[in-house]
Amino acid sequence: MGCGCGGNGDGGCGGDAKADNPNQAPGVQEIVPDPVLLEALAEADVETSAELIASSEQEWPRIKVNGVGIAQEDIARELQYHPASTRQEAVFLASQALVLRELLRQRANALNINVKAMDGESEEEAVTRVLIEREVVMPSADQATCRQYFENNRQRFASAPLLAARHILLGCPADDAEERSRQREVAEQLIAQLQDNPERFAELAMGRSDCPSKAQNGSLGQISQGQTVPEFERQLFRLQPGLAPQPLESRYGFHVVFVDQRIEGQLLPFEAVHKGIQAELDQRVWQVAVAQYLKNLVGEAQIQGIVLDGADGPLMQ
Repeated sequence: MGCGCGGNGDGGCGGDAKADNPNQAPGVQEIVPDPVLLEALAEADVETSAELIASSEQEWPRIKVNGVGIAQEDIARELQYHPASTRQEAVFLASQALVLRELLRQRANALNINVKAMDGESEEEAVTRVLIEREVVMPSADQATCRQYFENNRQRFASAPLLAARHILLGCPADDAEERSRQREVAEQLIAQLQDNPERFAELAMGRSDCPSKAQNGSLGQISQGQTVPEFERQLFRLQPGLAPQPLESRYGFHVVFVDQRIEGQLLPFEAVHKGIQAELDQRVWQVAVAQYLKNLVGEAQIQGIVLDGADGPLMQ
């Protein structure tokens, strides 16, 4: 049974260490290949009113953007990208995304933007990319700003720690609550035995573990971040040398873990992380600026059938 422990060399089973990928609603981001426009709205604390102008007899809102109608069929197709707790909220989010796309399309037409799409993007995506590049101009974070951020967040910029560890896996299906409860009790019993007789770890690993690493007395070898499944890694890298007092739970079951050695990560110099910090800060500024730009488009437009908050101030505050 693969446990995803991620040990190197002959220790550990390797397992399937794939992280879950949350579904992201394309919405407006379908036409902007870089950051998500609707996420940018949230980053900038943009308020929208989840209000659709529709009668009880009307299944879909009748929306117009500067006189151009949003087809109800388009709203229905867009719904799949906007999961929500209620249908009304999903319809609002889908309608909002289509309104923003239409505003961007109209603005690009007004500026006579024509551009050849790059590999992997549609014509609509290309036009919107160029529109945003032309209309949303912002300075890049300078070195002084980046260094200040670096000094204020020093612990973020360190190499990952390195662990040498052993484990005993008590495997059980992720969806079997009864078996999980039973195996947790077994793991706790093994920990109690090992607290009294730590020298028995190899013996118990060979006899009880469901991981192929039992052939190496449970050894996982040296593990760094990214080599195991996320839920196991988060718990493992909090441990100090010695026997973990509680079992670690993962999708594969319960792990009795003994950390033989822990080598702490080293703080990285500013020069090693400068470009990454600059990219992160530039991305934040981009999101705020695009959100303000979209609010301005909303504020200047004649929109019927949906209520969105626009901006009264200039593009760049």
